[in-house]
Amino acid sequence: MKQLRRYLFGLAGVAALLIAGCGSTTSTTTSSTAPKDITIGTLYAGSGSYATSSLPELAGLKFWMSQVNKDGGVFVKAYNKKIPVKLVDYNDQSDPNTAQTLYTQLITQDKVNILVSDFGSVLTSVAVPIAQEHKMVLFDPTGTGASFFTPTNPYIVLTGLPTSAVWPDNLAKYLLAQNFKKVAIVYAENDFDQSQDETLTTQLKAGGVTPVYNQGVPTTTSNYDVIIHNIAATNPDAVLELGYPNNDIAFLQNLAASGQHFGFLFTIFPGQLFSLLEQNVGAKTLTDTYTYPTPPLLAYNSGVNYGMTISQFTQAFQSANGSAPNFLDIAGYNTGLAIQKTLETAKSLSQLDLRAAAGKIHMFTLDGDFTINKEGAQMGETLPVGQIQASGSGLKTVIVFPSSVATGTAVH
Repeated sequence: MKQLRRYLFGLAGVAALLIAGCGSTTSTTTSSTAPKDITIGTLYAGSGSYATSSLPELAGLKFWMSQVNKDGGVFVKAYNKKIPVKLVDYNDQSDPNTAQTLYTQLITQDKVNILVSDFGSVLTSVAVPIAQEHKMVLFDPTGTGASFFTPTNPYIVLTGLPTSAVWPDNLAKYLLAQNFKKVAIVYAENDFDQSQDETLTTQLKAGGVTPVYNQGVPTTTSNYDVIIHNIAATNPDAVLELGYPNNDIAFLQNLAASGQHFGFLFTIFPGQLFSLLEQNVGAKTLTDTYTYPTPPLLAYNSGVNYGMTISQFTQAFQSANGSAPNFLDIAGYNTGLAIQKTLETAKSLSQLDLRAAAGKIHMFTLDGDFTINKEGAQMGETLPVGQIQASGSGLKTVIVFPSSVATGTAVH
């Protein structure tokens, strides 16, 4: 009996030690130690059709990282200290299937703290369901497809542009204000361009204008000869080509070679990648065409209350990289600012706390007014209508609509 009592007493002692040990482990977990760095995982297209947009976006993000790391890192409220930022990045080669694998790797193997998508809607489209499945907030610089933002997905934050469904708001108003009755639209069949086409056709029809031509084409389209001929046959007042940079370049090159001329011609990417478009299609072809002007063509200097102004960024970026920035550089940098502000205000590094903090951000940056809605869609940044005009021996972009931001008048 005495032996049994000693045995039971020994078991009780072991149990007490185990309970004490468990208590000690819980205490350690609760007061977690700050990580040595904040890891940001992203993809980039080092080759393929999206490389010309993806690489500058990555350069902008890297520039932001260099700036905060020079200052000791980004301030993280959860640990009340600055922590350096580390980048984990992989080349998806403009291939959505490769991107799908690499996004998963960033989350499950690299276990990054912050996930950032690659350029545009095509390469972001595979990230959205993966991030949602793994309950990981996706900081999305330029993937503006309207279908990404729904009440059932709390894991996305659009940082650089509004959703593409609202891009054409000012464009539709301008077309109606010009009393154009015959509008022709050709668009690439992807989330980014289709949502713009849907908005345009809806708003034009509401204004009494039904497009005389409205045709979708594969995003890989590189020859628009037949399409240009078919558009010309409708004798349009205005022609809108909605695509990615390669689509714009192909369309403008084919149009110049065709001998056709449209009185009003709109394409998207001269307003984002002006130098690329001018280099590939020539100044003569771009003259008098219309586009969406974005920073740095929209020069936000006054009113900026977070990060650099356009002038400061342009000077610093050019000094660091040896070339003037385009919009995609700015979109990458602005994504960094959104991450920085989120970390400065989130109560922990849990993904839902990060998302809650991002939802409360109200700041004015070199990219405009940063505000997202409940679905994570960007609502503050807007896109006016601009025209590329001759200026001496070169070209300039003049904002023509709306009047509140106009810098000049259109040349017809």
